[in-house]
Amino acid sequence: QVQLVESGGGSVQAGGSLRLSCAASGYTYSTYCMGWFRQAPGKEREGVAGIDSDGITSYADSVKGRFTISKDNAKNTLYLQMSNLTPEDSATYYCAARSGGFPILRPTEYPYWGQGTQVTVSS
Repeated sequence: QVQLVESGGGSVQAGGSLRLSCAASGYTYSTYCMGWFRQAPGKEREGVAGIDSDGITSYADSVKGRFTISKDNAKNTLYLQMSNLTPEDSATYYCAARSGGFPILRPTEYPYWGQGTQVTVSS
C-alpha cells in the first residue's frame, strides 16, 4: 500500500530555513502527483505546494518565492525547501499523493497522506 513518511520538521527562528522530506513507497512514485499541505491548530488544512509527474509545480500565494517543492524520482522522495519562515508558517506539515492529475492544492483531491511533521517558527 501507499506509505508516506515525512521528516525534517523542527523549531526555527523567524527568517530561518528548513527542508522537509517525504519518503514514499508502495506505488509507482514517478507517475503520481504529490503535494505539501499544512494545518495549524484551529485552522483548516491548506495546500502549500504541489508537483506533478512532469515536474510542473504550484504554490499557495502565501509561500510563493519562499518555498520550493521538488522531488527525486530515483529516491522516491519529495522535498519542501522553506526559507524566510515566519510564525504564520507554524503548523503540522503533511505530504500527500494522488494518481496522476494536476498539482492542485485541494486536500480532498489527495487520498494518501503521511502522518505529518511539526514546524514551529518563533519570532
